[in-house]
Amino acid sequence: MGLALGVSAVSASAADISTRLIRFGYGLNQDSKQGRAADYFVQRMSELSGGKFKVKAFGGASLGSDIQMQNALIGGAQEMMVGSTSTLVGIDKRMGVWDLPFLFDSAEQADKVLDGPYGQKLLDNLQDQGLVGLVYWENGFRNMTNSKRPIEKMSDMDGVKLRVMQNPMYLDLFKSMGANAVPMSFSELFTALETKAVDGQENPVTTIESSKFYEVQKYLSLTQHVYSPWIVLMSKSFWDK
Repeated sequence: MGLALGVSAVSASAADISTRLIRFGYGLNQDSKQGRAADYFVQRMSELSGGKFKVKAFGGASLGSDIQMQNALIGGAQEMMVGSTSTLVGIDKRMGVWDLPFLFDSAEQADKVLDGPYGQKLLDNLQDQGLVGLVYWENGFRNMTNSKRPIEKMSDMDGVKLRVMQNPMYLDLFKSMGANAVPMSFSELFTALETKAVDGQENPVTTIESSKFYEVQKYLSLTQHVYSPWIVLMSKSFWDK
């Protein structure tokens, strides 16, 4: 959705650019859609800056969870990241609007809102918290997997121990559906599924596939309960330099 926009913001000629090292963190593995987009960003930033913007990508949550990286950006200990808008709710509760269930009917509808005035306003609000919201990246509709049963009706959720993001909206949503909602960082999820510490999880299909959850989950239910964008963030202290 916004990858080209994030790159095209570099408008100065290469000769005018000071050499910078940018640590770019993300939570998924390098083979994921998120990882491939990050690699493309690294390549284009180098090309457009004549090699002076040296972006180093750190995948697999090697710089920490989304919440830890957000705090590192605010404190100036890290320059950039891409992660879920959902984990920003603790910093700016207005970001919780993207977590409302069944808010959008299609990705095209979501794109119009995210890339329109309202989506930009939420990005702009983050500067008061020490973050610069650059652009939204495509992630997709969230769907459910679990090891107990197919989810075909609301009662199928009863008693399913479901990992959810560390976000009050998700906790309330799945508890109201009858699930036992367990907040957990993404980096802990595969092991938790493998050891049966939780029965299931919910994520877009591309994340489910790239994270190989099919190795430890039997059922995939295309519930499309939330459209979940990623957001590219920069430390405001770094941006202001």
